[in-house]
Amino acid sequence: MSYLGQEKVYSVSRLNREIRTLLEKGFASIQLTGEISNFVAPASGHWYFSLKDDKAQVKAAMWRGNNRYCQYQPKNGDQVVVQARVSVYEPRGDYQIIVEQMAPAGEGLLKQQFEALKMQLAAEGLFSAQHKKPLPNNIAKVGVVTSATGAAIKDILTVLKRRAPQLEVVLYPALVQGDEAQHHICKQINLANQRNEVDVLIVGRGGGSLEDLWCFNEQSVARAIFASQLPIISAVGHEIDTTISDYVADIRAATPSAAAELVSPDSNVLKQRSQQLTQQLRQTFSRLMVNSANRLANLETRLQLQHPKNQLLQQEQRIDELQQRLTRAFNATQQQRHSRFALLEQRFARLHPEQQIAQKRQKLEQLSDKLISLNQENLNRQHHQLAVLSARLDGVSPLAVLSRGYSIAKQGDKVIKSVADINERQELVTQLADGEIKSRVIFVR
Repeated sequence: MSYLGQEKVYSVSRLNREIRTLLEKGFASIQLTGEISNFVAPASGHWYFSLKDDKAQVKAAMWRGNNRYCQYQPKNGDQVVVQARVSVYEPRGDYQIIVEQMAPAGEGLLKQQFEALKMQLAAEGLFSAQHKKPLPNNIAKVGVVTSATGAAIKDILTVLKRRAPQLEVVLYPALVQGDEAQHHICKQINLANQRNEVDVLIVGRGGGSLEDLWCFNEQSVARAIFASQLPIISAVGHEIDTTISDYVADIRAATPSAAAELVSPDSNVLKQRSQQLTQQLRQTFSRLMVNSANRLANLETRLQLQHPKNQLLQQEQRIDELQQRLTRAFNATQQQRHSRFALLEQRFARLHPEQQIAQKRQKLEQLSDKLISLNQENLNRQHHQLAVLSARLDGVSPLAVLSRGYSIAKQGDKVIKSVADINERQELVTQLADGEIKSRVIFVR
């Protein structure tokens, strides 16, 4: 056997192996975007598919050791971004890519936009700590910019009712998802600042995907938060979610519930503090009484040494005056404390479960009366419809026809409809309204 020349001769398997080595070294890791087609997920757990654009396609494989970390289930038609290395399937000599990571193309683009805007606003100083406003020490009114029907406002109200029921909440309803959401949020932040009726503003919503939360990554929302004169707490999504609004806001809360806790002192803590102040007040008055008694004793000693009767009388009058002033001061302070306690008791009474139950019971009775009224109206309507249908049924009843003078001729159970149905000398039964007549046919015309 002879060869065409002295050049090195490759086997097919060796050629494919060396091409594979060259490709894997030359394209150790690349990012590729395209549309998934011909997706197959066999029992082995590996994924096989093609990535294509409008002009070309390439075969791809993603081993189960990598695809189990994929955050979503791909399907045909999905636009994706993949991290891959170029290789060759040696048995067939097919050029392919081995995918190591995969993400939806839209999400990857959003993340790039997020990082670009974050860098831009940081360079402008919107995230700087020197622009952060502190929360007021005494918060009496809280504003919330969020959806009126979402989970965020429900969570905030639940926390505030438990921790600080005396706080007043003002809702500035806004869309928090979709293309129009950013305009709604900016409008409500500006409205809250124009009214200037709250002490602090919570801006946020419940959790969701990156696309769901994207309105809080819009530049217009970030600048509206930065321009706000009211302190703003950003409370977007779950604890792991981070948005541009979180960086710009004066304070970032992990969740809407956490934001509610930041603005609400615990009522139990306030009650305990009130008790501590009362105890301190009592101790202060006790010391004051002791000091006054000691002073009085000293004055008495000095008067006994001098013994002038007029000075003694003046000192006694002075002591009486001091005692009266002390008593009045003590009584006034006690009255203030009693008034404060009475006010707190009234507030707690309004929130007592029995009062709320009574209100709910009254509402239930009203709804029950309304239900009974609606059922009666419905029953009357059904009776009327039944009467109308009964009248119609009577109008088409055979008995009603007979009562008007008509009759029905039958042979056995068969109704005679034509002279062709009978013969001479047959017996017939004629049914009238009030009975039957038996007859025999004499002739048929």
